Amino acid sequence: MLIKDFDTTKGVFIIAELSANHSASLELALKTIQAAKKAGANAIKIQTYTPHSLTLKSDKDDFIIKGGLWDKRSFFELYEKAQTPYEWHSQLFEVAQNEGLLCFSSPFSEEDLTFLRRFDPPAYKIASFEANDEYFVRLVAREKKPTFVSTGVIDESEIARICEIFKEEENENLCLLKCTSSYPAELKDMNLNALLSLKQFGYEVGLSDHSKGHLAATLAVALGARVIEKHFMLDKNVISEDSVFSLDFDEFKALVKMIRNAELCLGKKDLNLDEKSLENRRFARSLYASKDIKKGEIFSKENIKSVRPSFGLHPKFYPQILGKKAKRDIEFATPLKEEDL
Repeated sequence: MLIKDFDTTKGVFIIAELSANHSASLELALKTIQAAKKAGANAIKIQTYTPHSLTLKSDKDDFIIKGGLWDKRSFFELYEKAQTPYEWHSQLFEVAQNEGLLCFSSPFSEEDLTFLRRFDPPAYKIASFEANDEYFVRLVAREKKPTFVSTGVIDESEIARICEIFKEEENENLCLLKCTSSYPAELKDMNLNALLSLKQFGYEVGLSDHSKGHLAATLAVALGARVIEKHFMLDKNVISEDSVFSLDFDEFKALVKMIRNAELCLGKKDLNLDEKSLENRRFARSLYASKDIKKGEIFSKENIKSVRPSFGLHPKFYPQILGKKAKRDIEFATPLKEEDL
């Protein structure tokens, strides 16, 4: 998957999610974008919506959150406070560009998508709770931009349908994100093995991580995630709707290092020995004379042995050599060669 000049087949794409961590301050939002670049993120992601994009202004029971981090708050109240205002977007995109940081967004409605076009974002993201809206999914697919889709609350048939829609719209730039839509997500609920199932749809996979710490994201890379999204805040002084499950600068920088080290550890898939392994091969076993052997003497368990290093014949020849005669005198600790047989 290619996002501008970043190829996810060559590296893990690390997204810093700003979300509500601007705490209604444009200045804080801009500083957070600059910090994301310094922390090693490949992109900053924002969220583009108004409360009317997401819900109705109602205090009916259906519209009140029950349990969790936002217990007893209405949807409208939550989104009104957490939104990133439309009028900020121009500066957010501009500062990100000046920092050399990719900037894109999650739209939540047709109006949001229309608004975002003016910034020509390099990608879009569809949030878990919008991923069951086929009409909206199709609108995003038609943009022909790389698109990340969180799958936190949709089932296998709905994921398959999203893939179909993107194919119908001739947009193959799709990445399916494993997501546990709890805030914060408990490690026991992460189900990272689902990444292996997501791969079967034939697209890149990644993790939108709402858990605390670094573990889940790093393990996801080991399971094949090519995209990691993590909520990011400037520092621990930030108080927002998302700060409880967000990483600050030092934590995010540490995560980036862990991910890059995980990539180094994963290496290549083939089993052929690389140059360093071939060099270390000299410490493997081979056949040596364990005693002085006279010409014509029979090779036996008493006078030849499989030992380190590997300058003699391969140990696989040991059974064949037993019982044969030496063609020359062989000194103790001399590697056996074909011409000795």
